[in-house]
Amino acid sequence: MRFTAPLLLAAILVSPLAAADVLLIDVIDESPVNSSAGLPRPSNGQSMQTIRQRFGEPLKMTPWVGDPPITRWAYANFTVYFEHELVITSVVHR
Repeated sequence: MRFTAPLLLAAILVSPLAAADVLLIDVIDESPVNSSAGLPRPSNGQSMQTIRQRFGEPLKMTPWVGDPPITRWAYANFTVYFEHELVITSVVHR
């Protein structure tokens, strides 16, 4: 009985800390054509030259930052991220 009260008190004090928030993130598949939006977009590993040929000049080009250098090109419906000269990901705008 001597240990029951402190254990019960500890359980009551710790239980609110055990509750967790759930973060929901929309997942966009990695295919060149986004199946949910039907939007053609760059695939990982493509070169800057290939992206220019396929999608034209970007609306905005952000100069590289960091090491390795990461560059960002913004198009009307998506943004492309490059490491050196190769696509690392593309993100569809909402």
